[in-house]
Amino acid sequence: MTLPAGLTLDSTDALPLHVVTRADFAEWRGAQPAPVGTWLDAQGFDGSAYSALVVPDADGSIAAAVIGVGDRLDPAAYGHAPYALPARAWRLVDPLDAAETAALQVGWGLGSYRFTRYRQPLRAPATLALEGDVDEVLAELAACLRVRDLVNTPTEHMGPDQLEQVCCELAERHGAHIEVVSGDDLLAQNYPAIHAVGRASHRAPRLIALRWGNAAHPHVAICGKGVCFDTGGLDLKPADGMRNMKKDMGGAAHAIALAEWIMARALPLRISLFVPAVENSVGPNAFRPGEVIATRAGITVEIDNTDAEGRVVLCDALARAAEDRPELLLDFATLTGAARIALGPDLPAVYANDDAVAAAWLDAGTRLRDPLWRMPLWRPYWRYLTSSVADIANGGPSKMAGSITAALYLERFVPAQQKWAHLDVYAWNDSDRPGRPTGGEAQGLRAAYAMLKARAGG
Repeated sequence: MTLPAGLTLDSTDALPLHVVTRADFAEWRGAQPAPVGTWLDAQGFDGSAYSALVVPDADGSIAAAVIGVGDRLDPAAYGHAPYALPARAWRLVDPLDAAETAALQVGWGLGSYRFTRYRQPLRAPATLALEGDVDEVLAELAACLRVRDLVNTPTEHMGPDQLEQVCCELAERHGAHIEVVSGDDLLAQNYPAIHAVGRASHRAPRLIALRWGNAAHPHVAICGKGVCFDTGGLDLKPADGMRNMKKDMGGAAHAIALAEWIMARALPLRISLFVPAVENSVGPNAFRPGEVIATRAGITVEIDNTDAEGRVVLCDALARAAEDRPELLLDFATLTGAARIALGPDLPAVYANDDAVAAAWLDAGTRLRDPLWRMPLWRPYWRYLTSSVADIANGGPSKMAGSITAALYLERFVPAQQKWAHLDVYAWNDSDRPGRPTGGEAQGLRAAYAMLKARAGG
């Protein structure tokens, strides 16, 4: 079994690792030998969150280590340990319950992660010896690290064709069916909006569809925005706005990782994955402001701004997904900067047309420390998407409620009776934090899986 960096199944030479909080530090310290207490006092260690200390043996070698955490149920609380401790194996010696142990193991794996495709890290992380049944933990980590790897990979190596390749490999591994409609076939098979956004790129736009599961099981459809690079189109982004647009397929990364996780754990669900994969490029045939484009749903769209392209590709995917009448339709998208202005980088914005679905996702996020925030589908804001020549515009002159209007746009392409939730996600860490290195990040993913697992009766 190949394990992620920082994790091992071999505890042979592992040294003892203690986990404490400030609240229980005094009790733990009182149980330590006098020389250890003296050392802790000399180092000023008090169990504060994100702290770590090596405890020496009498001969000067390492006897043990102790890390301070805040919330024992938050994987991020343990993310500092792999690079704060010496790069050797450690084994947990303090009693943690099952949920806390899983948080430690997931957090250690997330904290050990470095994107290594183009360079190797300066040092290896400390490794944690895993104990017990860790299959679920490893599947959880694999999904989170899949998102990070996909988002971190530059567009030269993660364009529409590479996204297709990833999905094909997953389909082969898990016995899923895959279908890809690309290039001008998008027009022939009635995906005109996807084609319009991606037609200016030298790499053909496409809709990737993966299906898996038993027809007798509940059907969940998952869509992910796969804009592999976003120049803004003819409404060109400024340099700072374009700099990290390799991450504009972060929604697709989440959708792919969620589907892979469900298949790997063989949840009793039937899933359909739809990824509209394009590059929003500048070229002589780029779609233009003021054009009216067709959509699969038969709704005409006036292009107010070519930089509001994510909702345009997603509307065809959502329309297609809804045709199968799934019990639940989810979509993930790095859709708006407005969501980040409203909620910052760490809180994905959830929109849902069903209160029970929203509550289930939010409750799972709270329980797993994978936070989300529900935003309203405030329908009076439809006025910001009116067009004088088409059924709807993809934007408008007002900068008000940008995340809400984007969600309202998507909702227009979801049948009223279809249960649907949309996650406007950043999928990125702007700077290094414990367990969260700069670059791609999975957000709301662990909560989504837990919600679907509960829905499947798990």
